Amino acid sequence: MAAGKEIRGKIKSVENTKKITKAMEMVAASKMRKAQDRMRAARPYADKVRAIASNLAQANPEYVHPFMVAPETVSRRVGYIVVSTDKGLCGGLNTNVLRTFTNKLREHEAAGVKADVVAIGNKALGFMNRIGAKVVAQATQLGDTPHLERLIGPVKVLLDAYTAGQLDAVHIVYTRFINTMKQEPVVEQLLPLTADRLSARGQHQWEYIYEPDAQTVIDDLLVRYVEALIYQAVAENMASEQSARMVAMKAATDNAGNVITELKLVYNKTRQAAITKELSEIVAGAAAV
Repeated sequence: MAAGKEIRGKIKSVENTKKITKAMEMVAASKMRKAQDRMRAARPYADKVRAIASNLAQANPEYVHPFMVAPETVSRRVGYIVVSTDKGLCGGLNTNVLRTFTNKLREHEAAGVKADVVAIGNKALGFMNRIGAKVVAQATQLGDTPHLERLIGPVKVLLDAYTAGQLDAVHIVYTRFINTMKQEPVVEQLLPLTADRLSARGQHQWEYIYEPDAQTVIDDLLVRYVEALIYQAVAENMASEQSARMVAMKAATDNAGNVITELKLVYNKTRQAAITKELSEIVAGAAAV
């Protein structure tokens, strides 16, 4: 029964793995609900800031913020903020978003445009180091809750470079949350701010009283607006991460159950064959006597 003992050991090992994946699935489901609530709670703020920024841009046309216009000089360099996860075991989430970034990077390289990268998450940072991308800043170990103060520093490197005319555009690559079963990688342009991002939803024109002055208010507001966009992207990526991990762990648990069923079938067949062989030997011995 050496083979039977070996199969029993495999069954026990797979059962232990199944317990782990089941626990991870339940933890991810709990974190997924919190991440989705956090993501949805951030959307009204981003929408309100977008409306105010749009109204200010239309109400004070004599001053145009650098974020709203393309740089005068072409630097042949762009900036990318790549958002990934710190941990794995979340299916193809990171693979898809990094593949999307790689495709865009190849397009820029073919056009002779270089890229500066801000990596958010351990997976993005490790990938950038492997492909030799120029990483100008990074933010890792964000935990389960995104904190804006952890993101401002790395992102400000690209914002300052764009304001100084060193970058032609700034893009963000992240995974957008659609629903629990579907998440899609997207590439969005942050700077210069496009018309659709600053499109006013209402038809009314607002007049504002600026204190201390229009330039100061618009400067601070647009910086906060870009920060809100980045925070929203990170929040959506975290919600996508927990959803993908829950689905992946559920699939792993189901697969472990199937493997256990198959191993038990093989074990029973092996055990029955061994019993049949012993009975045949006993009968053959009795007949010989």
